[in-house]
Amino acid sequence: MPAQRKLGRATDQRKAMLKGLVSSLFENGKIETTEARAKEVKNIAEKLIALAVKECDNTTAKQVKVSAVKLDPKGVKITNKVTSKNGKAYFVNEREIKTDMKAVDNPSRLNARRKAMNWFYKIKDAEGNTISLTNKLFDEIAPKYKDKNGGYTRIYKVGPRKGDGAEVVILEFV
Repeated sequence: MPAQRKLGRATDQRKAMLKGLVSSLFENGKIETTEARAKEVKNIAEKLIALAVKECDNTTAKQVKVSAVKLDPKGVKITNKVTSKNGKAYFVNEREIKTDMKAVDNPSRLNARRKAMNWFYKIKDAEGNTISLTNKLFDEIAPKYKDKNGGYTRIYKVGPRKGDGAEVVILEFV
């Protein structure tokens, strides 16, 4: 028995289609597709969420030096005029160095994030900013399902599609 459905496509096309559907599911929270595709996407999504839930709190605190631009009381950057060796003048922002405690991923969590990144396309919002679906998975979705063992998604049957009669379903997070 094969590991996954072929879905009538070549391997590269099938993987690209599933990657797009998984990305859409994690971006929007639900997708409408055929039953066979939904079952495959559900399989992938459940594994990704289980991986993220397992690594949910697997971070350590680390002291990090952070260089930030100094601001005056009005919130404007403080700049100094500096002359280079060849006599040209330019402006440089004054900076201050702070030490902050920052959460850092442990190696197993980092590995889990890299595995999840393989299943997501880069997606941009309406303003053109890139949305990190991996961050959304590990920071928003995984903590929500922390106390649940499996069953993170559900499939609703909508009915046959008008053109070819394929069974259409809605796949969404529980």
